[in-house]
Amino acid sequence: MGRFPVITVDGPSGSGKGTICSLLARELGWNLLDSGALYRLVALAARHHGVALDDVDALVILAAHLDVQFSTVEDQNEVTIILEGEEVSNSLRTEDCGADASVVASLGPVRDALLERQRAFVTELGLIADGRDMGTVVFPQAELKVYLTASAEERANRRYNQLINKGLGASLQAILDDIQARDARDMNRAVAPLKPAKDAISLDTTELSIEEVLASVLDQARHKGLR
Repeated sequence: MGRFPVITVDGPSGSGKGTICSLLARELGWNLLDSGALYRLVALAARHHGVALDDVDALVILAAHLDVQFSTVEDQNEVTIILEGEEVSNSLRTEDCGADASVVASLGPVRDALLERQRAFVTELGLIADGRDMGTVVFPQAELKVYLTASAEERANRRYNQLINKGLGASLQAILDDIQARDARDMNRAVAPLKPAKDAISLDTTELSIEEVLASVLDQARHKGLR
């Protein structure tokens, strides 16, 4: 894990991790891991295969055998996600899928099943790891750790606009309620709670543009000799 360079980007839902990680992967030419999507993928696979979210043994099997690929989209700040040969990016962004993923992510055996799978995404080119416990649990020896945050209201607005632009129905208040509830679950769960690593660089993106956040992270990467 320590042989090849890793940049971790952690933070709550809607803080800008996905966009920044996609841009970083393209800018540096590194591999990309959207770990949050892995939990959504397990949740979506569970629906596809008729597995209940309280059937931990079955969820572990799904997690261990996920057939998934991540790729950046040219001229777009997004990632294309393929599950079992099917493009599922939009399906993963629904609020129902996000809520299910938070439940899945709270299950220790499922997290254990995905741990080595996540580490296998590291290549000699380098890895951008997007998630909630990348710097604290999955890649504790990462060369650069970044923690992004923003106010719950700003994050709800971003998610609302993202869904509307995709042609998906959304309620701003419902999204805000969900974000606040998810924050509470993620920050207070017994297994790998959401928090910045002790050696992470923290950035509040509430008032920052995408370009400003990207420039800041790339500057940190330069200081670490990662460019």
